Amino acid sequence: MNNKHNEDFNTALNIYENEYSHEDLISLLNNGSVAEKQAAVLKLDTIWNKEEAKILMKNLTGCDGKIREAVSFRLKEFIPENPKFYTEFQNTIMDAIIDINGNICRNMLCAIYSLKNYPEFYIDFCKKLCTKTEESIEKVKSFDIQDGKYKINKEVFKLYWYLETIYEFCTFIEKNTLIKILSQTKDINDYTIREKTAKILSKAHDDKELLTIKQELKSDRNYYVRRY
Repeated sequence: MNNKHNEDFNTALNIYENEYSHEDLISLLNNGSVAEKQAAVLKLDTIWNKEEAKILMKNLTGCDGKIREAVSFRLKEFIPENPKFYTEFQNTIMDAIIDINGNICRNMLCAIYSLKNYPEFYIDFCKKLCTKTEESIEKVKSFDIQDGKYKINKEVFKLYWYLETIYEFCTFIEKNTLIKILSQTKDINDYTIREKTAKILSKAHDDKELLTIKQELKSDRNYYVRRY
């Protein structure tokens, strides 16, 4: 284990300390080892085109966590530079916002902020987001005392990040769909879900049904929910 760790460290150090062309770094990101991919994406200055964006996004999901986190970290810079390179990756981004690593979830929410300006991204993305959220709500609501704690926490974690994403994109979500979602999440036992519900409702100003839910949560037993 120590030998592998030392080997990876030396590999990364070699990439950091030596000159590599942009093309070489992209090649490492496409075909390298875990250590090479992680170091290459951190050393990259920019993404030049859609083909390179595809290689980058291929390493955002379904691979080693060190690579996923490094890619998500750089996407906070790369997506705002050239948002149009990333509008087609709704499914990959949907998976990344519920990554088991919360740092990746946070990085992705920051990274995709600039995609709000692109209907070719947010229209389909928001439809998929709402569908995934409703599916997650049904799973969380169906839990009982016999369900394993890990299983429960995993599903609540997903719903938490779906709601956090809805907060960022709620202006693009159809009102009745939003009401349907929040009218259910306001009653979920886990306070973090009710907190995210209240956070979304902090943007509600003129819809009677949303304001009713918002007012109900003002009396919630948990301070972090009431504060919104």
